[in-house]
Amino acid sequence: MQITVKGKNMPVTDSLQQYAEKKVEKLGKHFQNLKQAQVITSMQRGMHIVEISLEGDGITLRGEEHSSDMYASIDQVVDKLESQAKRFKGKLAGRVHPGAPPKEHIAAQPDDGVVDEKGLPQIVRTKKFTLKPMPAEEAAMQMELLNHDFFIFHNTDTDNVSVIYKRHDGDYGLIEPEQ
Repeated sequence: MQITVKGKNMPVTDSLQQYAEKKVEKLGKHFQNLKQAQVITSMQRGMHIVEISLEGDGITLRGEEHSSDMYASIDQVVDKLESQAKRFKGKLAGRVHPGAPPKEHIAAQPDDGVVDEKGLPQIVRTKKFTLKPMPAEEAAMQMELLNHDFFIFHNTDTDNVSVIYKRHDGDYGLIEPEQ
């Protein structure tokens, strides 16, 4: 497994990097094939923030925690990811679709309501990611694991790109293209 530890606007000491790597390696016991892990540390208003993203076994887990101590933040986010992995481990078994060709997609997300001189919203960030083939139920679990409001995926039931989203009533909605 490849573990990357980065500091956002702050240096990462050797001891902090070793501690983060040691903690993240323990999460590997919940996966058969954990490909990569990314740990991003930062500070805002005196709080130490740690964000960890894991990718493996066809899923992506993400967690973020903040506290007054960087090491405590690492412990908290690792505990959070471990409980997520345990909770979804049984549900995710046998749902990986190896051999399916990955598809690329670009999603634009305007941040903070930035507008141009004409008063129209600007695209200030472009994000690329691989669309993974999966059924809608698995996409809903993946969306919950990432703690997002929507998730774009390649629907294996319809062989189309689909979007699943969380409704205000707590249920899910599915957007599928019409042919």
